[in-house]
Amino acid sequence: MGITALIMAGGKGVRMKYQGEKPLIKIGNKSFIEHIIDALRKAKKVDRIIVAVSEHTPQTAKRANELSIEVIVTSGKNYILDLREAIKKLKLGHVITISADLPLLKDKTIDKIIEHYEICGKSVMAVMVPAERLESLGVSIDLILEEKGKRLVPAGVNVLNGDKVEKEGFEKELDQEILIIDSEEFVNINTPKDLMIAEQLLSLRRSR
Repeated sequence: MGITALIMAGGKGVRMKYQGEKPLIKIGNKSFIEHIIDALRKAKKVDRIIVAVSEHTPQTAKRANELSIEVIVTSGKNYILDLREAIKKLKLGHVITISADLPLLKDKTIDKIIEHYEICGKSVMAVMVPAERLESLGVSIDLILEEKGKRLVPAGVNVLNGDKVEKEGFEKELDQEILIIDSEEFVNINTPKDLMIAEQLLSLRRSR
């Protein structure tokens, strides 16, 4: 199964209180987007990498081009609209979508996610993190969902069949698989405090 990785990098990132573009914030001497691209390039199950940018992130587009990564420009209105626009324009099939604020994500975890998608047989698979994991780290949490008695947080990573989703629409309730992964790799960096925590986690990882 050929999987395309779509990095969603078109948002404004206003909560970071950062003058530049959020995907270009550095952690461990590399930008968020570079960390994610590095992980995707190492992942064995990713065939193609695309960065979805918007008018809010022109420098991110420039950096992706410098790294020889394909770029698509979307409206930048919101995550779902940008995702749908990219899928429609590029006629994408099976896609793993990754938010541009997940610089701790590892290649082995990406492969693990895709492997689970390949066998689950569903049109959409959402990756979730136990809320307790993120609460213990002290990072910001935007949304907690209740699933089968568990408190879960969307990880910012999804895998979907673009052909089916585009045909049936995002508004329709599609058959969805939930994959729970208890890992600090899914720290979404949305605030300066989140960045500080992620830097500490990256430093600890490297010291090991």
